[in-house]
Formats: sequence, C-alpha cells, structure tokens
Amino acid sequence: MSQVGKLKHNPETDYINVCGDLTFTTVNDLLVSARRIFAPIKVLSIDLTEVGCSDSAGLALLIDWMRLAKQQNKNIVFYNIPAQMLAMAHASGLDELLPLQ
Repeated sequence: MSQVGKLKHNPETDYINVCGDLTFTTVNDLLVSARRIFAPIKVLSIDLTEVGCSDSAGLALLIDWMRLAKQQNKNIVFYNIPAQMLAMAHASGLDELLPLQ
C-alpha cells in the first residue's frame, strides 16, 4: 500500500518538504495542494528527502511543478532527489532539465 504523499511548508527555512510516495496513486492530491502551498512562497525549494517509493508519475509531478513555477514567475529547486527518481530522470534525459541541488 502506498503512503499518501504530503507537502509540508517549513516557514523557518521556507523549504517545502515532500513526504510519502510519489506514484500514480498518490500524485493527484499533490497536484492540487501544490497550487495552494506554492502561492505565497517566493522561491520554491523542494526537499525530497522523505519521499518513499516513486515512479514515472512522481517524475511527471516534478515537471508539472516546474511548469507551475514558471507560470507564477518563481524559481524552483529540488533538493535530495531519491536515487530511484534520479535514475528515471537520467534514463529519460530529464536530469538535464531538472533544477537539482
């Protein structure tokens, strides 16, 4: 069973922590909540340390967040991307596009 993905904004660091799994069964809720959580934040620093399992839907979610950031004229950076996601990004050539730190 997948752990539901959650976004938590840390106002002290201004980082957005992603927790749980980023899979086909969990990303839809994150698409919706990201719009609300991202709105007041100037620079989107996304920490993926607490991500469990991920699949291509998780990678697509990161791409969608990049699109959302561009629409809102914000910078976005992904921190601590899990090895599984990084391998998928590398295999598809998306690692060149992702703003990784």
